[in-house]
Amino acid sequence: MTSWAPAIGLSLLPHVGGIVGGLITRKEVKTWYTTLVKPSWRPPNWMFGPVWTTLYTSMGYGSYLIYKELGGLNEKAVVPLGLYAGQLALNWAWTPIFFGAHKIGWGLVDLVFLWGTAVATTLSWHPISRSAAYLMLPYLAWLTLASALNYCIWRDNKKEDKSE
Repeated sequence: MTSWAPAIGLSLLPHVGGIVGGLITRKEVKTWYTTLVKPSWRPPNWMFGPVWTTLYTSMGYGSYLIYKELGGLNEKAVVPLGLYAGQLALNWAWTPIFFGAHKIGWGLVDLVFLWGTAVATTLSWHPISRSAAYLMLPYLAWLTLASALNYCIWRDNKKEDKSE
């Protein structure tokens, strides 16, 4: 395997779930999502694609830095890359929950676990590669905003929420 293949592969990996999620979101953002009460401070719809593209690439490259620093997938990588995989799975699950199933409350629950797992990932990465940990900080900030937005939408649209 060429030396750049892991860097490219791990940088692109988060986009797999993002692309699938985008297919779900594209339909729902024009129909169901327009019917919801949303806070005035929410980012415009056009912003989500560029932001997620940047965040997915950054966290993916961070995972490559950890992979490289630890010498690949080995015993030392189990916790930092396992936490990363867990938060990525929770990230990918949010869109089908929120947009696909219209379960706003369960989307918020997913985000709470996602945020906690992303923090744990960042903390586990810091002693290995500060650069990798720093690449997670914009993601954590965006997850904080997303959690607040999800909470407000849940609070203001309980009749539309199919979580109960």
